[in-house]
Amino acid sequence: MSYRPFVMLTATARRPELWRLALGLCVAIAVSFVLGQMLFAIVTLFLPPGSDSALADAIRRADAPAGMLLLLASMVTMGVGAIAAARALHGRSAITLIGPPPVALHQFIRVGLAAGAAALVAAAVTIWAQSTPLTPGLAPLRWLALLPLTLPAILLQTASEELFFRGYLQTQLAARLPQPWVWLSLPSALFALGHYAPGTYGSAAIYVALWAFLFGLAAADLTARSGTLGPAMALHFANNLVALALVAPEGQMSGLALMRWPFALDDATMLMRMLPLDLITLLITWLAARLALRR
Repeated sequence: MSYRPFVMLTATARRPELWRLALGLCVAIAVSFVLGQMLFAIVTLFLPPGSDSALADAIRRADAPAGMLLLLASMVTMGVGAIAAARALHGRSAITLIGPPPVALHQFIRVGLAAGAAALVAAAVTIWAQSTPLTPGLAPLRWLALLPLTLPAILLQTASEELFFRGYLQTQLAARLPQPWVWLSLPSALFALGHYAPGTYGSAAIYVALWAFLFGLAAADLTARSGTLGPAMALHFANNLVALALVAPEGQMSGLALMRWPFALDDATMLMRMLPLDLITLLITWLAARLALRR
């Protein structure tokens, strides 16, 4: 009964054969890769000759605004890949991956306000609970000046991931397999696999992937309860806004942060200490989103 609204998305998931979905995933990945390479090539046209390796390193580190913005922009290719696969293999338009636009937008705003407020409170408690003080990130005026770029970049990045994992993969699975545990867990497992990065997180990589799996379940649940992608996009946007633009670890992917934690992403000990607080934050923001949908 609680997932009845999901029919607004699954009803448009035509041609639900699993072989089509598997081929669609390959198409989405191929389109994303090709577009990513094209985007990289276009950016290098505006740089001095021989800057390819320096640009790739800047995007990989993302410890400066330009590199971080390019990293976020590159994620848009994932959403375009999902849209291309849905159109080519299932005859679906981009709107059918999101749901009725007025409903999705209304839910995005309500859930975004609730989840955003909960995430900010949780971040404040986490900062207070730490024994070591934060270090400065961007200068406040520069941070404010970059917000008109930061906000849409994070929105596009999170929306693209939701289009792929929840809008395309989850709905196509649900149209073919009625068991909720399948279409809740499989996209979440792939989402977790995409966040498994031992080179970045060291020995804590498996626990970061576990957090991503639980986040995927939360986003999948909100999608099924609401019948649109709006709440999942809002939850993802609120989470990444705090984690990337407000307080980020030192070094990699800290280029847009106002403040920084006094440790880097490869500090497994500190990541493990933060994990319980991150899980509590996820629970709080998910519950806040659920309450917002009930109003």
